[in-house]
Amino acid sequence: MSAAKVKMRQKKLRNQPSSVQFVSERVGEEDIPHPNGGGGDGPSDQLPVRKKSSNQQTGWVRGHQKDGGVYADKMPQYITAGVFARARATEVRAMLKAVTKTTGSCQIFGALPKHMRRRAMSHNTKRLPCRLREMANKMREKCLQGSFKKKAHSKNKSRKARRHHGNLLLEFNRRQRKNVWLETHIWHAKRFHMVKKWGYSLGDRPTLKCYRPCYRAMSTHCLLQDLSYYCCLELQGEEDKLLDCLSQLTSKETGPTFAQRLCLSGQRQGSVVLYRAGQFPLKPLGPATFLWRPRTLGTVYRQIWTWVHPILKQDILTEFLSVCQCHEAVVPPSVPYCAEGIFSTDSESKSEINQALGTKRKQSKKDRSGPPPKKILGDGTRSPNTPTTWKSSSTGILINDLTMEIVRYRLIGPQSHSVLADALEAATNCDELSKSQPSCLWWPDHCKDELKMKLHQQQTDIFHLLKGIYSTAELPPGTVLGLTVDDPRLNIPTKKVKVLPCVKEAQEVDDDRRKELSLHGVPEHCCQSFLWQQSVRNNVTDNKMSEQDLNRMRSEVLVPGSRLSPIPPQCRVPILLVHQPGKQEGHEMSSWGAGWDLMLPKGWGMAFWIPLVYRGVRIGGLKMSLTHSQNKGVPHFPHDYPDCPGGACFQEEQESELLEKFKRRPPAKRINYIKHGCLAPFGCPWQQLAEEWDVIGSDGEEKKGDIQAKSTLQGNKAIQSEIMSHHEVPATNPQTHFTVLRKSLRLLSSWCRPTSCKGQRLYGVREMTPLDHAAKMSFQARHGMSLVWVRLSLLLKGKPDLHTMVCVPTSDDLKLLNEGHVSRGPQEPRHKDHLKSTIKHSKSKSKDTPSITDQTTTMFEKPQSSSPASDFVLGVWPNPLPSVTSHCSRVTLGWVTQADFSLSAGSGEALGFVSVTGLIQTLISQPLEHRGIVLLRNTKSLQYRFAKINIEV
Repeated sequence: MSAAKVKMRQKKLRNQPSSVQFVSERVGEEDIPHPNGGGGDGPSDQLPVRKKSSNQQTGWVRGHQKDGGVYADKMPQYITAGVFARARATEVRAMLKAVTKTTGSCQIFGALPKHMRRRAMSHNTKRLPCRLREMANKMREKCLQGSFKKKAHSKNKSRKARRHHGNLLLEFNRRQRKNVWLETHIWHAKRFHMVKKWGYSLGDRPTLKCYRPCYRAMSTHCLLQDLSYYCCLELQGEEDKLLDCLSQLTSKETGPTFAQRLCLSGQRQGSVVLYRAGQFPLKPLGPATFLWRPRTLGTVYRQIWTWVHPILKQDILTEFLSVCQCHEAVVPPSVPYCAEGIFSTDSESKSEINQALGTKRKQSKKDRSGPPPKKILGDGTRSPNTPTTWKSSSTGILINDLTMEIVRYRLIGPQSHSVLADALEAATNCDELSKSQPSCLWWPDHCKDELKMKLHQQQTDIFHLLKGIYSTAELPPGTVLGLTVDDPRLNIPTKKVKVLPCVKEAQEVDDDRRKELSLHGVPEHCCQSFLWQQSVRNNVTDNKMSEQDLNRMRSEVLVPGSRLSPIPPQCRVPILLVHQPGKQEGHEMSSWGAGWDLMLPKGWGMAFWIPLVYRGVRIGGLKMSLTHSQNKGVPHFPHDYPDCPGGACFQEEQESELLEKFKRRPPAKRINYIKHGCLAPFGCPWQQLAEEWDVIGSDGEEKKGDIQAKSTLQGNKAIQSEIMSHHEVPATNPQTHFTVLRKSLRLLSSWCRPTSCKGQRLYGVREMTPLDHAAKMSFQARHGMSLVWVRLSLLLKGKPDLHTMVCVPTSDDLKLLNEGHVSRGPQEPRHKDHLKSTIKHSKSKSKDTPSITDQTTTMFEKPQSSSPASDFVLGVWPNPLPSVTSHCSRVTLGWVTQADFSLSAGSGEALGFVSVTGLIQTLISQPLEHRGIVLLRNTKSLQYRFAKINIEV
């Protein structure tokens, strides 16, 4: 029987009883009645009695049994009337159930042979035979009555009805209650693979194959990204008190802090790594960027914006509230502004909200009489009662949560300034009529102040200087420029054009002013922006001109396609331009990946996004952000922060996802990582690595070559004993947690002899402490349990993967390097899978001696195995792991967290972490000409590749 026929048969018999069972209360083989309750005249009375096992329940059971029982040859000598009647009642009840319930298709056409059936009979009953017409009419009326009852509660069946603006907007608002949508979500959803991460719905990668075009855009033109999902926390208060509180979360040993001079003046954007208050360097929270508002004359009141990743928001907000002593949540007098009008306090509107958010059905006539629904702006998942403002009564500091209140776009590439200069135009002055009339808009009042207009003119002149700059990397890193621009929808081109620097406009720019801008950046007073004021942001969002009104005004222009004149006063938007530095570490590809961050008030996202897209920029997602960090050679959060809570949580999620993906493959198609000598193919046991190297480095008399000798001490018997004692060895909690080294990197980099990525050129390094036994012991005593972030470049061929092992080469491996066998490299001998034989032995043992629970399970219950082998996955080492450093023939130093083929270097490159103790032990044991050479081996390969280790500072 074919699969289609089997499926059709199951559908028809879905309501039929699978078995008819009647169990007697008596126990014993002599009490088993005849299947039909006793003797009779029918043919069924000749059935023999079925013998049962001693542990089986007694009673009458119809059909074949799974336990393999047989029927007795002898006929029963007597019957019991009660048992006989109950058995017959069970059969009658099953028969009535099968008769009353319809099976399969209930159409009347089933009574006709197949050659007489016609499709037209379904809507024209006159084509049926006369004997079937009456029954078909009754069935048709019954179906129509049921459809009328369901019509009031049915969903929108028509696509035209679903795509209606009002219904579509209600549907979008309902879907935003689960995951936060960016303002560019609809645009991305049509062109990107969307993922749900960190409570947001974000674009991961484009549906088109544009990896290389995106890289070329970052290298030669411009790449655009939406970073509005980053959380912004605003702190307001006196400058001294703010610095006192924020200094508890940073350390000067890791670099600049919140008190850096240029950052404190508001001229530069800074970046720090935040720690828990007073617990440096043990408990880091994660990276953050900050921006001070420029000082105002005659006041010590300051504002600072701190941008953090969504994973870190709750932890950093808790630390801010703790150090600033802000324990009182400020309740606003009215519900915070929301453009969709969905957070209302009226009882009548609450019912409308619930209906709009909790159903997909069409609106009734009563609901349509109210105000039309509007688009949700900001965080749609946040409740109106959730506090967003906290104030301290002791310090006077005010903390505001500005998440999704400010739109942030990032433009990456050397021509980012050209795109901004072409898409944006400085705001024009209002006419005298607009100034004289009272207005609720912010720009006409602003134009009445001559000092403000003078500052706006100075900012406009600096913005025009960007047209004379050849590359974005010429500006000082972190430069800030405040500006007010016209609505970019007014000068959007008719078709996409790729913006290139104009030579004529560049020649018109004053060379002296351009050099001053490149050397000193933007003056402090020109860094001011009205985007810092919440009242201005709300005013701009409230009075934004809709697309419908804008198109109507365009249609009334005498010359089609010309610019609107005069420009409506509500088309003025305050913005902030923040320069993003490119690659600053190392000697290669200096300033690669520089660009600009564009900050806007909420509600204006798409008004700026489309004009930027029409300037020929490429659009990137989350995957391109990771690629950008890899080419710049900087850590990317949360991938490269294993000591932070967010990084540890990300690693656990990634490990579980990779393991589930591994389990979904058939066992015969899986890679046996045990035979490849890979202990952790889906994660990186950093804590165990740091502890083992700390024990190795504690022996000060260890000679050169002892590291390689450690790998030969662990034989097959030791490995098998570790497997057998898997459930006997409890996991001990470490006393000291590992840390990531973020200081003294210049000294460690000089010991690695920093060269180019392929080891072709040597650069002069200033005098540092030489690497000897005393320096090694001193450095290990301070940073024994630390990891260091390194960059690894393959010397010739090969492409590293995620979780690639970084190993120490032996003296024989370095001889291969001297002989010129760089591409060959050593090979790891195939390991023996002791775990597979252990699992098979335990399974066979459990089958020979079944447990008591297996004997008492019925045919409806699944036996539960108590064997430890059920916890194992074939091809993967179970926890706890054996020694991660000496498990393979080459000692393990660390693992790779990011890896790919680098288009900038033309070879495979990787970023990862190695043990500081292991790195120093390796460097001091290597000759000077090969210092910093390591081996890389992918998790799916036995081939080692030579690579150069580099710590860029």
